[in-house]
Order: sequence, then structure tokens, then C-alpha cells
Amino acid sequence: MNTLEKIISDKRLFVKEKKELIPLKLLEKSIYYESKTVSLKEYILRKDKNGIIAEIKKRSPSLGNINLYVDIEKTSIGYMQAGASAISVLTDTPNFGGKNEDLTLVRKFNFCPVLRKDFIIDEYQIIESKSIGADAILLIASVLTKEEIKNFTKQAHSLGLEVLLEIHSKEEMDKISEYNTIVGINNRNLGSLSIDLQNSRLLIPHLKGIEVKITESGIKSPEDLLELRSIGFNGFLIGTLFMKSSRPHLALKQFVEELQNKTSSYA
Repeated sequence: MNTLEKIISDKRLFVKEKKELIPLKLLEKSIYYESKTVSLKEYILRKDKNGIIAEIKKRSPSLGNINLYVDIEKTSIGYMQAGASAISVLTDTPNFGGKNEDLTLVRKFNFCPVLRKDFIIDEYQIIESKSIGADAILLIASVLTKEEIKNFTKQAHSLGLEVLLEIHSKEEMDKISEYNTIVGINNRNLGSLSIDLQNSRLLIPHLKGIEVKITESGIKSPEDLLELRSIGFNGFLIGTLFMKSSRPHLALKQFVEELQNKTSSYA
């Protein structure tokens, strides 16, 4: 069993417990359940933004503890003030040290879109995502069937949530449906956990017709972002680079300043 298989096995048990403890009717009573969401797509495409989805990630299976005691309120506000187009929050507990309350806290203090990054394998989690204040959810093609992706995407849209569909290989492209307008290329192999930006370069030609193209994992410098932007990506999900700093929001601020300084030379 590789890392991803173990995560999904654990997640099925976790969701089963959650469904027994917190019924759907209770989730639907949340103040966020009827609230209007903020469009991830619109923020990524805004001309006054840089397309960066700044992530709050406390730990990971590949790196272990990254920033376990990060001040989520301060970091998320700082992310937004530094110019992030959106904020991604890991809510998986066993492997990433996150929790639903982290996302709700981010939602409380920010007006930009908030992406729930987790391993969605059940419709229950989609309703849960709306109830905790998410504007968008991540669906991972490698752990879902084409039919599940289509149904989950339609359900999310019915609740006002947008969907970032994550792809890692050319074979997974077949799982994209007409409902998926935001597609991300993950440069991390979820089985081996290795990272290679070449994955985005190889797969972007297969995303013709997709309105929002996001590259995930492995960006280490403004030069990386500019090069990926030049080949067609308009969204850039970055987590570890910022989170390994004691003050992630300042790391993003410095990154954005360097990006703006270098933009003219790449124009």
C-alpha cells in the first residue's frame, strides 16, 4: 500500500465516523451553508492579481512537520494582504495536521476565495465543505472514477462551490467532464511523493479549452512561476515554500515583490 492508498483507506474510516457523529441536517444549519461563495475562478483570472493560491499546510507525509503551530489568523490575513488570489487550507488531520476549524477561521477573517484541500471521497464531505465556509473544493482524479468526479462536481456546483480537479497523468485527462472548468496539474506523484515541474510542462498541451489552468507543487522561485505562466498556466498553488518560514505571509510578500520586479524582464 503506497502513501496515497493508505491516506484514502484512513479517510474512508474517518468519514464513516463523521457521518455518524454529525448528521447532514446539522451541517445544513451552519451559518455558512446558505452564504454566498466567492469565485475562485474569477479571482484567479483577475488582472490585478498574480494567480497565487497560498496554502496553509502544517505538515505533510513527505516532509513531516512543517509549521505545526502557525498562527492561522495572522498568516491568512497576511496572505491576502500580500496579494494572494486565494487561500488553500489543508483540513486532513492524520497526514497534514489540519482541521475543519482552520478553514472556518480563514473564512472568518478574509474575503478572498478559500479552497478546501482534502481527500474528497464521499458526497457528505461536499456538504461539510460548504458548512465550514469553503468556496471551492479539491477533487483528486487518481482516487475517483470519472462518474464520481462528474457527480461530485455537479453537487458542488449546486451548493455554489467551485471545483479544482487535480490531474497527475495524461491518462487521467479522460476523467475531465464538461463541468470541470478549473483543472490543476499536480507536479507531485502522490504514490512516490516525488516532485517534478516537468509534469506541468508535459501535460498543459492537453488542457486546451480549460478556462483556468493551475499548476500545483514544486514552485520554488518567481522564475518558476513566470516560466509556467508563459506556457499557459494562470493559477499557482504554493504551500511548502511559504510554510517552512516562521512567518509564511512575509515569505509570500517577499516572493510577490520579487515577482513584480522580474515581470518586466519576462514581458
